[in-house]
Amino acid sequence: MDYQEAKELIVTELTKKLKSKSKFYFNDLSGILEMKPRDAKKIVNQLVQDGVLEYWSSGSTSMYGLPGTGKQAAAEHED
Repeated sequence: MDYQEAKELIVTELTKKLKSKSKFYFNDLSGILEMKPRDAKKIVNQLVQDGVLEYWSSGSTSMYGLPGTGKQAAAEHED
């Protein structure tokens, strides 16, 4: 699977799941890609660098999501 295919698959799958949740664990993304964690990590990191995904951390938990989605994003845009 090349980068473009992986990008389309991740965006499609996360968009489908947005009604139930907006942040996903790395293992969720690795499962969507059906790749070993080491291989998936390279693609996920590239997606974050390209702005396709955003990285979120609570300090103890790291998650990923589509930019501008979820309660955190809504709260950040309140004035």
